[in-house]
Amino acid sequence: MVVVKRLANQKTRRETGLDYVVGAMNLQTPFGQKLIKEQKPFLPGQEEELRLELSHIQKMMDIEKAHEKETGVLLEAFMMMKDNSFTIERSENAALSVVEIFELKSLLLLMDKVRKLTTEMAVPEMFIPDDINELLDILDPGGDRLNTFYIYDSFSEKLAKLRAEKKELERDIRKEQKKKKNEIREKHGISLTPKFDITVAKSDSRSIEMINEISDLAKLEEDYMSVTYALVPDEAVGAIHKRMDDITADIEEEELEVREKLSKDIWKFKDVLLENCQRIGNLDITLAKAIYADKHDCVMPEIVTEHVLEYTEGRHLQVEDIIKKKGGQYCPVSIALKDGVTCITGANMGGKTVSLKLTGMIAILAQYGYFVPAKSARVGLSNFMQILIGDSQSIERGLSSFGSEMEELKEIMDNSKERSLLLIDEIASGTNPVEGLALTKSIVDYLKTQQFISLITTHFETVTEDEDIVNMQVTGLANADFDKLNREIRYANRRERIEIIQKYMDYRLSRVDSSKQIPKDALNIAKMLGIDKDIIDRAKQYIK
Repeated sequence: MVVVKRLANQKTRRETGLDYVVGAMNLQTPFGQKLIKEQKPFLPGQEEELRLELSHIQKMMDIEKAHEKETGVLLEAFMMMKDNSFTIERSENAALSVVEIFELKSLLLLMDKVRKLTTEMAVPEMFIPDDINELLDILDPGGDRLNTFYIYDSFSEKLAKLRAEKKELERDIRKEQKKKKNEIREKHGISLTPKFDITVAKSDSRSIEMINEISDLAKLEEDYMSVTYALVPDEAVGAIHKRMDDITADIEEEELEVREKLSKDIWKFKDVLLENCQRIGNLDITLAKAIYADKHDCVMPEIVTEHVLEYTEGRHLQVEDIIKKKGGQYCPVSIALKDGVTCITGANMGGKTVSLKLTGMIAILAQYGYFVPAKSARVGLSNFMQILIGDSQSIERGLSSFGSEMEELKEIMDNSKERSLLLIDEIASGTNPVEGLALTKSIVDYLKTQQFISLITTHFETVTEDEDIVNMQVTGLANADFDKLNREIRYANRRERIEIIQKYMDYRLSRVDSSKQIPKDALNIAKMLGIDKDIIDRAKQYIK
C-alpha cells in the first residue's frame, strides 16, 4: 500500500490563506486550472527542486517586465484555449467529428503561437511546447494556417471526383428548373423566384385558381394570408435527384474514411500533444505566480535545510486586501522561529490570530512553490503543518467549541512528526480558566520536548514563565498617544470607536522577558469603549 504524505489538511490550507491566494491568481488555461488543483507541496529533502521552482518564477517575473507586449499576446492565446485532451484520447478508437477536428486544429494553431512566443521571450525550455507543425500539415494540407477546418478535396482523390460529379448534377438540375421556369412564364405569364416558387395572397382568388391548374406547380405551404407554390420535379429531374442521393451517400462514406484516417494520425501525436498541454498548464501557473507576486510585492523565500521559519515585515495577503479596500494601511510583522515553543501574548484586537495565520501563510506558500508576502524570509521545510483555531463548533456531533478543539488537538498529536509546524490559537479558552491554564501549560510542556516549531497565542501569561518558552508580545497601545486617542474617540459611535482604536494599535511583535509587567491593553480598550471607571480601577487592583 502506498502512503501519501499530506502536509496540511483542508482547514489549514484555508485558514492560512493558501486557498485565497490560489483563488486570486488569474489562471487562463484549462490545463493550468486543472494542474493547480493537483498541486503538491515540496517536503524535506526536496529543497533543491523547490529552489528551482522558485527560480522559474523569478525568471518569469523578469521576462514579463522585459516583454510586456508579448506577455499580453501570450495571455490572449491562453484565454482562447480549450481542453481537448478527451478528444485526443478518443482519437485512438473513434472517427472524430469535423467539429472535434476543427477544435483540435485551433488548439494546434495556439500551441504553435505559444511555441514561437515563448522561444522569442527566452522562456525556460521546460515550458516551451514541442513543434507540432507535422500534424498541422496533415490537418491543413493547404498550409494556410487559418482557424477553420473542412474535409478538403485534397484529403481524397475519390472524394474530389464524387464532389465534382455532384456539382455537375446540381447544375443539370438547375438547367432543367430554369427551362421549366421559362416555359411557365411564356405560357401562363407567371414569374417564379430564383428559388423556383411563387407566393400568392389568398385574396387573389383568380391567380390561385389559375395556378392550381398548372401541373408543374404544387402547393408548398400556406398561412392565413397567403399560399406558396413550388416547381414540381419532372421525371428527368427526379432521376438526377436519385443519382445525387447515391453520390451523397458515397461522399458521406468517403468523408468518414477521411475522418478515421485523420483520427489515427492525431493519435500518433498523442504523447506530444498531451505533453504540450502539460507544459502550457505549468507555464500558465508559473506566469500567474509571477504576476501575482509582482502585484502583491512578494519575494522569493530562502529555502534552508535547518528547520526554521523567519520573516521580516510579513503581511497576510487576505487581511491586507481587506484593509486596503477600507483605505487603511497594513502593519507588517516580523518573527523568527525554530524548534521549540513560542507564545504570542497581548490583548484581544492586538492581531495575535492574524500573526499566527501569517506565519502559516509564509510557510505553506513557500512549500507549495510560491513567493511570500514579506521583505525577506528563510524557510526550512516541514513534514506536517496544522493550525488549530477555535472558530467553530461541531454542531452535527453535539460538540462545543472546546470539544472541537480537543478533536483537532488529537489530530495534531496523532499526525505530528519530526519537523512539524504547529499553530495553536487560544487553546482551552472555551473552558474554565483554572483547567484551561493547566491544560495549556501541559500542552506547552509536551511540545517543547518535540522537534516541532510550535507557535501559540494565549491569554495565560504564566505559560510564558518557563525560560524555555519564547514570549513574543504584541506592541499594542504601548506607544499610543492616549490624549490624542481619547479626544478622537470621545464623540464617536460604537463602530467608529473600534476603528479608531485599531488605527492606533501597533501589531508588531517584540520578544520580552517572562518577568515583564503584564500589559494593560485590555483595560485601556475596555475603558475607551465606555466600561465604568470603578470596574476598570477594581480590575487594576486585582492585577496587583
